[in-house]
Amino acid sequence: MKIVIAPDSFKGSLTAQEAAQAIRTGVLDAIPDAECVIVPMADGGEGTVRSLVDATGGTLVTTSVTGPLGRPVSAHYGLLGDGHTAVIEMSAASGIQYVNAATRDPLTTTTYGTGELILDALDRGVDALIVGLGGSATNDGGAGMAQALGVSLRDADGRELDRGGAALQALDRIDVTRLDPRLHHCTITLASDVTNPLVGPEGSSHVFGPQKGATPAMVERLDAALAHYADVIHDQLDRDVAHTPGAGAAGGLGAGFLAFTRATMSSGVGVVVEATRLREQARGADYCITGEGGIDAQTRFGKTPMGTAQAVKEVAPGCIVVALAGFIGEGIASLREVGIDAVLGILPGVCTLDEALDPARAKENLTRTACNVARLFRS
Repeated sequence: MKIVIAPDSFKGSLTAQEAAQAIRTGVLDAIPDAECVIVPMADGGEGTVRSLVDATGGTLVTTSVTGPLGRPVSAHYGLLGDGHTAVIEMSAASGIQYVNAATRDPLTTTTYGTGELILDALDRGVDALIVGLGGSATNDGGAGMAQALGVSLRDADGRELDRGGAALQALDRIDVTRLDPRLHHCTITLASDVTNPLVGPEGSSHVFGPQKGATPAMVERLDAALAHYADVIHDQLDRDVAHTPGAGAAGGLGAGFLAFTRATMSSGVGVVVEATRLREQARGADYCITGEGGIDAQTRFGKTPMGTAQAVKEVAPGCIVVALAGFIGEGIASLREVGIDAVLGILPGVCTLDEALDPARAKENLTRTACNVARLFRS
């Protein structure tokens, strides 16, 4: 019996690898001779680096970069087991965890550190990048990242712009002659399920700006600055990023990548499915156990359990897919339509959130539930 074990992380509790090992323990308790194939998963958000490093036998790299407030922060990214691909979560360098209610300011926060992570990866010889977009403290359209990579953004007097989204209102000239030439030979895949454009009512500033501390007045100012930025990019680089789906991801970082590199936008979970070779590993599978911390109707819109179920059933149409979760919300009946045959909660009874998130308890709950599921498989 072949069982694919492919969960996402249980946020705030277990990494995808830890969750997978706990599930494996439960399966083998019930079916000692089962063939268990472990594939840690993610959907482009938090945990993507760890999952892909674990799944490919890669390594983590930690370095000091410029944080969103302009101060040094320690950030990490992954070098995958293939030896030539790096996976970066932009939030590791430019994430909202580096600001608080008193310091957050989307007018001035910068993605410069994300660019520095890319440079560090290029220095290590990579020629492919996977970049997870999400969790940003920024709204600068990727301008800071571009400046770190060698792009010059100047005002009408020829002065380099300050960092931050508000400064883009003064943009007059873009000079890409010093853009790091290694980027011309680097494949860049953007992992994101955000389809918002850069500007307008559904754009980065209006939809995500308030989460980063933007007042209504700041939202209008940032949207106008990004619209001007997009106009200059269109006029001088002949690239249209204002209304491209996904350009508004991570405070407009998607637009920066699309303007200054040869990046392509992809579904987050789709990128991870390809990088982990999930389909190849799932051929001939009888059962699949996936899951993450919370599952509800939104899971069908690009979350890990949905992407995992669909990828597995492409190569093993008869495979039964069971998703495990700490929290089950409304609308899970619709998940059968996207390949998830059953959703099961792992909590043994009423408990506090702290108790549910305790790593030791979470492992025990996953192992016990997986054992019970496997007993059903066996029967």
